[in-house]
Amino acid sequence: MILLGAASPLIPFPDNQAGHSMKNAANQLQTDGQIRAYFAAQPPKTRAVLKQIREAIKAVAPDAVDSFSYRIPGVKLDGKALVWYAGFTHHTSLYPIGDAIRARYRSELEGYETSKGTVRFPLDKPLPLTLVKRLVKARVEQMRSQV
Repeated sequence: MILLGAASPLIPFPDNQAGHSMKNAANQLQTDGQIRAYFAAQPPKTRAVLKQIREAIKAVAPDAVDSFSYRIPGVKLDGKALVWYAGFTHHTSLYPIGDAIRARYRSELEGYETSKGTVRFPLDKPLPLTLVKRLVKARVEQMRSQV
């Protein structure tokens, strides 16, 4: 049983909360609880892959902060949505991976289902961590170039 608001080895509390107001810290605690509950509701295989995706995102964007919206976990960077990720019966998804990024990684994305803004990774294949990191890095670059 996972208690909301309690520390969990599944989703550690972010260590980048220094300087946040009490309201922001309370919101982040609520977000952490929502993410833990989301992960806990997933089948074990899906949960493991989602954890890998989250770790890949954090490796590329260590200053990113967890978020939860559209009923799925996400990550914000510089106060703006960087990516969301979600688990389903037969796949996990990463959003938003728009046309420009999909075109840039077209050959690497062959064999993966894509649609407008989405890349799906089937659960019956190993997660392509290097590709996930490249997609997230491209998304970081895209966001920062729009500033």
